Amino acid sequence: MFLPIGDTPNPRNYTAWVTWSLIAANVVVYLAFTLPLSGQPVDLSDPALAEYLKALAPRLGLVTRMELTQLLAQTSSYDLFTFAHGYKPGLPEVGDLFFSLFLHGGFLHLAGNMLFLWIFGDNVEQRLGRLGYLLTYLFTGAVATLTFALFDWGSMIPLVGASGAISGVIGLYFLLFPRNKVKVLVVLVFFFDVWLLPARWVLAFYVLVDNLLPFLIGAQSGVAYGAHLGGFAAGLMVAWVGRRFAWRWPWARGRLPKGDRDVRPAARKDAAGPLQELGKAIEAGKVKEAMSALQGLRMGDLGRLDPAHCAILSAWVQDSGNPDMAARMLRRCLSAHSKSGDLARVYLALGLLRLDQGQQAAAYQHLLSVLDHDPDPGTRARAGEALGRIDLYRKKKK
Repeated sequence: MFLPIGDTPNPRNYTAWVTWSLIAANVVVYLAFTLPLSGQPVDLSDPALAEYLKALAPRLGLVTRMELTQLLAQTSSYDLFTFAHGYKPGLPEVGDLFFSLFLHGGFLHLAGNMLFLWIFGDNVEQRLGRLGYLLTYLFTGAVATLTFALFDWGSMIPLVGASGAISGVIGLYFLLFPRNKVKVLVVLVFFFDVWLLPARWVLAFYVLVDNLLPFLIGAQSGVAYGAHLGGFAAGLMVAWVGRRFAWRWPWARGRLPKGDRDVRPAARKDAAGPLQELGKAIEAGKVKEAMSALQGLRMGDLGRLDPAHCAILSAWVQDSGNPDMAARMLRRCLSAHSKSGDLARVYLALGLLRLDQGQQAAAYQHLLSVLDHDPDPGTRARAGEALGRIDLYRKKKK
C-alpha cells in the first residue's frame, strides 16, 4: 500500500482557514445526511422511489421482477437523497452542480478526499489567497462535474463527491510547487516506512495511472475518471492564467510606492529613454532617481531590463513598502528572459521575498532554481542560507 500522508515544505505561521472550512463542511454534510440516511431503508410510499427505479433500472440492465426487488432491498434513503441532490447530466441543475461537491458515497470516499485536500490545499490557499482559492475550488469542481457530464450525456445516475474540485487543487499544486516533496506511507506485508518522493511523481501517478489509463480503456467502476481529469486540467489552466496575470485580477493595476502613478502591463516603443535613465540610476545606486525614472514606464517595459538590474530594482521597490509590485517585476523579468542563463539573482530575489512573506513552499521553488542557473559564489551562498531557513521534513538517521 502506498498512501500520501503529507507534503513539504508547508506555509509557516499560516492557518489555511478555507481548506479547514471546506473539510468541516464536507464532514458536517456527511454526519447530517450521509451517515443517518444510509442506515434508513427506503420509504416505499416515497414518490421519488418510482422515478429512481425508472431511471436506474434500464441503465443497470435490470429487467426481471426479481432483479428489481433485489435493487429495492439494497436501496437506502440516502440513495434517494443523492438522486435528488447529486448532479445528473440528464437533468442538470445549478444547485446540484455545487451541492454535489459536498456529498460522498461513504466514509472511505470522504476520508480519501479530505486527506488529499488537507495535504495539498494549504499551500495552494496561501498562494491564491483565501477568496481566490475558494472561488477556484468551486470553479474547478464545477468544470470537473461538467466534464463528467460531457462523456455521459443524458445519464440520470448522479455524480457526488469533492474529487473533481480536489483534482483542481492538485492541478494547481502540480504547476506551482514542482519541487515539493510528498510523504508517502509504504506498507508491504511486514515492511513499513515513510518515503519522501517528488510531488510531480506522486501526482503524475495519480493522474496517469489512477485516472487517465482507466478512462482510456473504459474501465467500469464507480469512479468518475473523466471528472478527475477535467478538474486537474482546470487547475492547470487556472495556474497558468494566474501566472500570466501575476495572480492579480485582470482589471486591477499595481501601484508604485507613495501613491505614484500606475505601472501598466503593456510595453511602449518610446520607453528607450526612461529605460536608459533607469539603468544608469540602478548602476549608480541612486534609489530616488530610479524611482523617478520608473514612473515613466509600464510593467511590460521592465521586461527589457537586464536581469541583474531587475533584482536590484525589485529590492528597492520592496524596501519602499510594495512587495507585491516587486514580485510582479521579478516575474515579468523571468518571463522576458526565460531562455537566459543569467537569472540566478532574479530567482534569489523572488525566493527571499517569498520567504519574508512566510510562503515557504513558493520560496523553496525559487531558491532551488537559483542553483540551476550557475550562480556566483555569493548568490549560491545566500540561496543555501535561505534554504536552510525553510522547515523541511527530514527523516532521522540512526
